[in-house]
Amino acid sequence: MAEKYRVGIIASGRIAREHGRGWSECEHTQIVALADSHPEAREEYAAQFQVPAQYADYREMLEREDLDIVSVCSWDAQHAEMTIAAAARKPQVVLCEKPMACSLGEGEAMAVACKRNDVKLAIGHQRRFFSCWEEARRLVAEGAIGEVRRLWSGVRMGMMNTGTHSIDFQRYVMSDSGADWVMGAVERVTDRHLFGHRIEDRCSGMIRYANGAIGVIENDLSGQYVVGASVVGSEGLMEVNGNRLRYLTSKAAGWQEFEPREQAGGGYGDAFVLQAYGICAWLAGEVEEYRGEGAQGLAALELMMAVYESARRHERVDLPLKTKVNPLDLGVEEGVFPVTRPGWYDERSFLVRGEGMTWIE
Repeated sequence: MAEKYRVGIIASGRIAREHGRGWSECEHTQIVALADSHPEAREEYAAQFQVPAQYADYREMLEREDLDIVSVCSWDAQHAEMTIAAAARKPQVVLCEKPMACSLGEGEAMAVACKRNDVKLAIGHQRRFFSCWEEARRLVAEGAIGEVRRLWSGVRMGMMNTGTHSIDFQRYVMSDSGADWVMGAVERVTDRHLFGHRIEDRCSGMIRYANGAIGVIENDLSGQYVVGASVVGSEGLMEVNGNRLRYLTSKAAGWQEFEPREQAGGGYGDAFVLQAYGICAWLAGEVEEYRGEGAQGLAALELMMAVYESARRHERVDLPLKTKVNPLDLGVEEGVFPVTRPGWYDERSFLVRGEGMTWIE
């Protein structure tokens, strides 16, 4: 690769610091600009990652800086607006954090904006770079556990939070399988929010994948937390949680443990660094496809929205999903999900600086 790719970061919170670590430790990239409306947060981030240019307005940064890569690290409800604005300035790639957007319509608009401006779109499902996820995908593709029959994932604090990773894993482990239909159930009796948008109190969803496997996603039901899935096959099973993998096959006795590669940087390990290298290889034409490109993020988003839509309509929802707005929002506004214990609250209000209680005002 030639000169380093110039990276601009939008927002400077916790996940932006993970992006910052990834871009900083990648030898092909340099963070040259940062945009955040909060001066203290902006200055702290710039000092940590030695960012030379700071902006209070992200649009000013996009206009003034000649950026190759834009990392969108804002709260979920801002993803679509900021990705579309970034795409209009024609960087080489926009990396938007998960979930891709808060509705299927927003996600599709992001994809269209990037396509019409010839900008590559990546979504921050960085766990696709976990070595255990890679190995699980390889084992399934080779038939180590036979045909996949069932997948189960349990998550906490909103399906669109950790659930997006688990749904993404279910697709990823089966070589990014498509899906035929979704059945969902939702409980929302409090006015619960996360990162500035509505989430459910509890939910469950059943997904019928194109290969015949049935996937289950549940949020705040069993109390179990699995960022990955238990996968049952015709000839064995596997359990993946984070960067941990063990599996049983018909050809060996007892559990087999996969030893992940050495991990640095805490719970995410080296995933954000590998994400940065993967995007650089994609930009340089060294690989034709990037494992976390926009189409994969859009597929995960569609499945989550289909869970909400099935609960709203009280029926199985066939895919592709035709409802473009967020069905959970629509259901609350229609009275399908009545708030019987009123009182707005956001699970992430503790992250907001100053007097505000949400970044989405």
